[in-house]
Amino acid sequence: MYTYKCLNPIAQVGLDHFSGNYQKVSEDQPSQIILVRSAKMHDMELDKELVCVARAGAGVNNIPLDRCAEQGIVVFNTPGANANGVKELFLFAAIAGVRDILGGIRWAEGEFGNPEIAALAEKSKKQFVGHEIMGKTLGVIGLGAIGVKVANAAVSLGMKVIGYDPYLSEAARASLDSLVQVTDSLDEIAARSQLITIHVPAMAGTIGMINADFLSKCRTGVIFINLARDTLVNEPDMQAALSLGQVGKYICDFPTPGAAAMKNAIIIPHLGASTEESEDNCAVMAVQQIVDFMENGNIRNSVNYPPVDFGRADGAVRLCVAHRSSVKTNEIANLLTKAGAVLKGMTGKEKGDYAYSMFDLTTCPEGIEDTVCVDGILKVRIIHS
Repeated sequence: MYTYKCLNPIAQVGLDHFSGNYQKVSEDQPSQIILVRSAKMHDMELDKELVCVARAGAGVNNIPLDRCAEQGIVVFNTPGANANGVKELFLFAAIAGVRDILGGIRWAEGEFGNPEIAALAEKSKKQFVGHEIMGKTLGVIGLGAIGVKVANAAVSLGMKVIGYDPYLSEAARASLDSLVQVTDSLDEIAARSQLITIHVPAMAGTIGMINADFLSKCRTGVIFINLARDTLVNEPDMQAALSLGQVGKYICDFPTPGAAAMKNAIIIPHLGASTEESEDNCAVMAVQQIVDFMENGNIRNSVNYPPVDFGRADGAVRLCVAHRSSVKTNEIANLLTKAGAVLKGMTGKEKGDYAYSMFDLTTCPEGIEDTVCVDGILKVRIIHS
């Protein structure tokens, strides 16, 4: 029996993918599995039984990744599961950026009850005249699952699209519309784009990347859309650029005090993935990854351990080992053999300082997990098929 707990509400359609071998426990009880959305885990004590954490979403800045890795706890996310929801919010943001529809709505709300509202609207609407996005140039920073969908949608609406991603995968490149121009220069994005949207994770190399230096290279009056993470943008620099007119409008999906105080900003209360479809997709994907990991040992979409697929754990005992990269898979295999285990197959991969290996054993002496508990081994788990 596997135990799991949810730190946030997780869509039932996802939890339904757990079989009867999984039992839900309360938040204050120890468990082998944690499902989480936005709950902050940095100050949490991690249970000794904990083997994996699944984030029902893409961003993982609320999870102590290094501490989890050091304790052999695999952290999953669900890239792409909420991509369509964010893409659709981008379409709203782009149109709201070039047309003052929100200003017009606020005007109409202020005239409720006025019997002359229809005639007055015809006289007043000229103050809300805007532009169309067709023919405008959009710069997309980050061409992952969301960025690709955004770029392709913009092309379909007649926009000229430039994309930037120094880590662009071949799969993402193949998914891009042929009309999307890919550049290796962030400065080109700044110089050419009338609208810019950012879709990158918040990490050491991206936090604060939208700063005074970048904004000074942008076209005057650029519309900047941030549906990714608030920390990607240096808020004082953005506020200064808005005040000077260097940035015409800032549309942000993260209501921080700094953003709320900005002139010419549209602040959205973190609605990018707040659709029933996105929440369902994230929950289903998270649970499916957990089940494959718990029952087969396979890792898909982990942010702190490498992807490893060894197929189904059928007909053998499978030993799963989370370890530091300094310990090699062959070294662990030698320890197992010396202890009397007979290996049917093995696999292993590294990711930075950490690695993950699996061994199928046709003969498995009792207490075999203790055999590999040497320096650099972080967690050992046995799966009986």
